Amino acid sequence: MGRFLRGALLPVSFLALWEFAARAGWLKYDSLSWPSAIARAGRTALLDGSILLATWETCQSALLGLAIGAAVGILLGALLGLSTPAARMAGPTFDALRAIPSVAWMPVGLLVFGWGVRMESAIVAYATAWPILIATWAAVRGVEPRLLEVADVLEMSFAERLFKIVLPAAFGRVNVGVRIALGVALVVAVTVEIAVNPRGLGYSLVLAQQSLRADLMYAQILWLALIGFLLNAALKTADGPRAGEAGRGA
Repeated sequence: MGRFLRGALLPVSFLALWEFAARAGWLKYDSLSWPSAIARAGRTALLDGSILLATWETCQSALLGLAIGAAVGILLGALLGLSTPAARMAGPTFDALRAIPSVAWMPVGLLVFGWGVRMESAIVAYATAWPILIATWAAVRGVEPRLLEVADVLEMSFAERLFKIVLPAAFGRVNVGVRIALGVALVVAVTVEIAVNPRGLGYSLVLAQQSLRADLMYAQILWLALIGFLLNAALKTADGPRAGEAGRGA
């Protein structure tokens, strides 16, 4: 409890100073608002359901894109990790593609998919596949060679080797890549919504800014931070039991 209070001292002091400075007229309300107004705006958005609808739209695209990116990244990363010739052949191509910023694909996405969840999810999938692919590639290369020898002796197929030996052994490091990709998914989804896709929390932020609702804008930013924190905590929780099992097995 004491540790929590010490950790809360700095942010609470900052919020109190912000509130005091705003009410004293030292800050412009239309650009910085103040904490109590932000809290009221967030409460109103929760009660009328507008922020929940926008959250669903953003999370729909972000999580769908993350799922696609994870499937592609894990499969390709495992293939490259298990096959040195494939890694040598595909490595330069992947390095070139990885250098293209995901937001550069927005015009292409609009041409192919139009506005909506498919375009946004496709760009999120492209952005999230790379950290997962790299993490999986490194994790698979670090798998205990004797486990792979057992797979050779048992004449396992690629799918059996992947799901019964490689991924369980590399789960912890792959999950780190997924956690990194989760943050990327939210960033890219909101960026696409701000730039070209009129839906979700990104578009709501634009509407709040255009209507000079700084209180609502900051409330939505804090709400995004909470979503990211909760999703990351969920992945940490998923990693915990598996890490414990690996430790007992060792």
